[in-house]
Amino acid sequence: KQWYQRRVRGEQEKKRINKELANIRTKFKGDKQLDGYQKKKYVCKLLFIFLLGNDVDFGHNEAVDLLASNKYTEKQIGYLFISVMMHHNHELYKLVIQAIKNDLNSKQPVHVCLALTCIANIGTPEMAQEIGDEVPRILTSPDTLHGVKKCAALCLLRLFELKPEKFIHADLSSRLIALLSDQHLGVVTSACSLIQALVTACAWEYKTCVSFAVSRLSRIVSSSDLKDYMYYFIAAPWLSVKLLRLLQSYPQPEDSSVYERLKESLETILNRATDPPKSKKIQHTNAKNAVLFEAINLIIHYDSDAALMVRSCNLLGEFLNSKETNLRYLALESLTKLAVSDFSRKAVMRHQETVIRALKNERDLSVRQRAVDLLYAMCDRDQAGDIVGELLTYLEKADYSIREELVLKIAILAEKFATDYKWYVDVILNLIRVAGDYIADEVWYRVTQVVINIEDIQSYAATTVLEALQAPTCHENMVKVGAYILGEFGNLIAGDDRSGPIVQFQLLHSMFHLCSNTTKYILLSTYVKFINLFPEIKA
Repeated sequence: KQWYQRRVRGEQEKKRINKELANIRTKFKGDKQLDGYQKKKYVCKLLFIFLLGNDVDFGHNEAVDLLASNKYTEKQIGYLFISVMMHHNHELYKLVIQAIKNDLNSKQPVHVCLALTCIANIGTPEMAQEIGDEVPRILTSPDTLHGVKKCAALCLLRLFELKPEKFIHADLSSRLIALLSDQHLGVVTSACSLIQALVTACAWEYKTCVSFAVSRLSRIVSSSDLKDYMYYFIAAPWLSVKLLRLLQSYPQPEDSSVYERLKESLETILNRATDPPKSKKIQHTNAKNAVLFEAINLIIHYDSDAALMVRSCNLLGEFLNSKETNLRYLALESLTKLAVSDFSRKAVMRHQETVIRALKNERDLSVRQRAVDLLYAMCDRDQAGDIVGELLTYLEKADYSIREELVLKIAILAEKFATDYKWYVDVILNLIRVAGDYIADEVWYRVTQVVINIEDIQSYAATTVLEALQAPTCHENMVKVGAYILGEFGNLIAGDDRSGPIVQFQLLHSMFHLCSNTTKYILLSTYVKFINLFPEIKA
């Protein structure tokens, strides 16, 4: 019954839509004296019908006519219809471009904003070529209103993405950089997004933006009241984040006065991180931490001021015990970057126990992954035993999606910081035992190379791998390692009845039928070596 009712309603709706489409078509064809209001009404109906999922193949001429109207509402509907329903290959597309040009030169700011919004929505490389010079003119003109400048900056960002080469020249760069000193912070915010994109393509053209960005950041940080740009007691947090991110595109300022001003701003941001919160709202905390983490990223990027880096490390250490999962994640991520710096490495090492505790007890997989990354980054020769041991313990219960990466990290640490190669052999064999499916061939190749090159551990390696092969379950990669090492150095332990030639051969051969062809080739090669070394096996 419900299905039937839905079908009836659908048929009724279809009839009603077809009737309305026929009526609108008749109005457009028969009545040549339609005024702007009627055109707007019918074009708006067509747009609604299209958004309901129905095909609409007419009304484009009338929408283009609306673009020429002086009334905002009519022009708005025209641009809306064009943005939603017209593609760049449409026969009227050139007329649309001409209408946009006319509106860009209009004295009405709302008309200019409509044109800029349309360009940003449906812009094409052809449009960027045709009207690309108009948008920078509007953006940098001293007579342009602030609201229009914001639209122009974001519109130019869209055009740059479509046709980058048209907007890379020195004359434009100097005018755009000057926008960072604009009195209106909304303009500065939009300009900052634009300059950030341009810097990725031609950083050398915009290197002078550093001093402007530092100056603006300093004024924001030192200001206590920015009127419309205070967000939960934080001054312009999103602009601060954009400026800090822009500064990360360049090295530390060479001008000492500029750097000192920037350093004061960074110190102020770090100081405020420890101040009592001015609000219990989560928005206040988020905005405050957004600025703080971006400031720390800039400090890490410069990697030159030991005091700032150690302070950053201490602040991040406090976040490791936060109740907020996102804060713990970001703290671990930032500490991982600090761990590779000589200035802050020791300060990071002080949080080793906290990080290990997070690895063991953290519920969120992504946070555990960041803890693994941090332990990997902070590991050195003195701490290698403890850290590798903790990672091996975690590997047994680690999520399957990260086991391969974790295995590789453990293998690298074990080889890089091994002072006792017997320990290295134990670690790799444990890796194979716990996560054999995730061991790349390069890992077990490397352990066999180490055993071949270091004579002192050859007997130990043969004994250890023989014990590993005697376990109730044994991974195929363990068989490969065992076959190779016993084939080369099995004679070193053959004097013991518990590891004699027959024992070695029978143990390996008992797994022959379970192995892949590649492993069987290795086993057969080992059998040949056994026969040459131990004639009694022939019997």
